[in-house]
Amino acid sequence: MIKNKRLQWNIFIAFAIYFCLLNSLNAEEFDDRVIKHIEFPSWFKDSPFLELSDDLEKARLNGKKGLMLFFTTEGCSYCDRFIRLSLANPAIAKAVQKNFDSIGMEIFNDADITTPVGQSMPAKTFAKEEGVQFSPSIIFYGYKGKRLLRLVGYQSPARFKRILNYLNGDLYKTQKLQDYLKHHVAQESIELKTTLRNDIFFRKPPYILEKGYRSEKKPLFVLFEKKNCMECENFHDAVLVLKEVRSKLKQFDIIRLDAEDDKTPILTPSGQRTSPAKWYAQKKLSRTPAILLFNEKGKEVLKTDALVMRLRMVNSLKYVLERAYDKGWTFQQFGREVGRAKARRERLEKGLGTEEL
Repeated sequence: MIKNKRLQWNIFIAFAIYFCLLNSLNAEEFDDRVIKHIEFPSWFKDSPFLELSDDLEKARLNGKKGLMLFFTTEGCSYCDRFIRLSLANPAIAKAVQKNFDSIGMEIFNDADITTPVGQSMPAKTFAKEEGVQFSPSIIFYGYKGKRLLRLVGYQSPARFKRILNYLNGDLYKTQKLQDYLKHHVAQESIELKTTLRNDIFFRKPPYILEKGYRSEKKPLFVLFEKKNCMECENFHDAVLVLKEVRSKLKQFDIIRLDAEDDKTPILTPSGQRTSPAKWYAQKKLSRTPAILLFNEKGKEVLKTDALVMRLRMVNSLKYVLERAYDKGWTFQQFGREVGRAKARRERLEKGLGTEEL
């Protein structure tokens, strides 16, 4: 009996420590409005001319699977967080270097490069063609420049370790990353006992999202969440409550879906009949919360399951509301223009002139 009580007490203490650590990590101040200078880890390879096909060949000759390209932008707080918390982890650095040479790339670099498949083009064109919407984006390339995997946004140390195990173990050849992560996260997770939180903005079913069945004057905001999701809780508490976010959300039709719900019928903007769980999987999402943004005609404009905090959330909504995609801009281009406009206003207010930055 005493042993059982001791065991129960030890379990209680272990859980208390876990949640204290979890809360301290969540409470770590992360303001994505803060501009950060980006410095790549010392073990990244120097590729001054970005002849990536040659870099890939060198990696192969050294017995590695290929290249890891780290796409970033100067000032990116999410990139800084990933470098500082994940890539600086000795075990992670060792796991990357075991099978990949790593090269950092600036998304807006105008210089000509040679891509992993040997084509010549400006670096910024290559980034756009590779679907780099958000920074950071991490893309792994294998033999003959074949893309093995693309990751979008900040990756926590625990998540990135799992992904490296997936790549280094060649599991990408037989299993989708989404299925691999779902299995391992389910094994390792601790039951949090949280339910889906409601919001007055969330529309109730039936979920008929096809054009003509909803307001044609509003774009569409689709939010995937699931029960027992700490990140979802944080998203509500740190992002959805913000006045500047809510003022823009009012201009959207907003649908919140359970990523594990395989029962509720949905008619998607494209007219497909499905369920939330199937649609989530079809969109190749692997984290919650995840966001899909559509214009008023039902065309998908933006998709992410990465960490989204204050500034990125506001800019994502503005990107859709201001129809920046009609200019051919990626989200990252739009974010840069928003930042430049803000800097010009601040210079003007300080009497420093309005010259281009």
